[in-house]
Amino acid sequence: MVARTKRVGEDRLIKKYPNRRLYDTQTSTYVTLSDIKGLVMANEVFKVIDAKTDEDLTRNILLQIILEEEAGGSPVFSSQMLSQIIRFYGNSMQGLMGNYLEKTMQSFVDIHHKLGDQSKGLGAGSTPEAWSQMLNIQNPLMQGLMGNYMEQSKDLFVKMQEQMQGSQNLFGKFPFTPQPNKTEKE
Repeated sequence: MVARTKRVGEDRLIKKYPNRRLYDTQTSTYVTLSDIKGLVMANEVFKVIDAKTDEDLTRNILLQIILEEEAGGSPVFSSQMLSQIIRFYGNSMQGLMGNYLEKTMQSFVDIHHKLGDQSKGLGAGSTPEAWSQMLNIQNPLMQGLMGNYMEQSKDLFVKMQEQMQGSQNLFGKFPFTPQPNKTEKE
């Protein structure tokens, strides 16, 4: 079999077959979830589709990888956090929460990259392992900084909500707008 070459601007295509096997159309080989994780770690853009129905299964596969990682050792998500996420499903704030988590995660990634860039200027001791050791030593400091960041973010959201509630002209038909008393109408 000849390997299929990915075209410019085209996502790498992984097909999932009924026998649960994943097939990488670019390399013409079967791949595992571990291989897919490798694509994620390499920032490779890909799409997983059902071979029969062409249904997009990318999110399902990514969730399977997260599940394996969470079960494997040091989980990222606490039970409390997972419970809170579940409570947002079906809630009117579901879309906002997903967007908020995505932007917060991107901010975290940006901070991580910035710290990595700064560590390059530290000389010979700036290996990822040395940087990791320094962060472990300063873990309480980093947790404090992230806690402050999240507290400021929450405060900004509360202020925005208060401003929205105070703007009767702009949001006059939303349920949080104070309704006139029946005695005021009479």
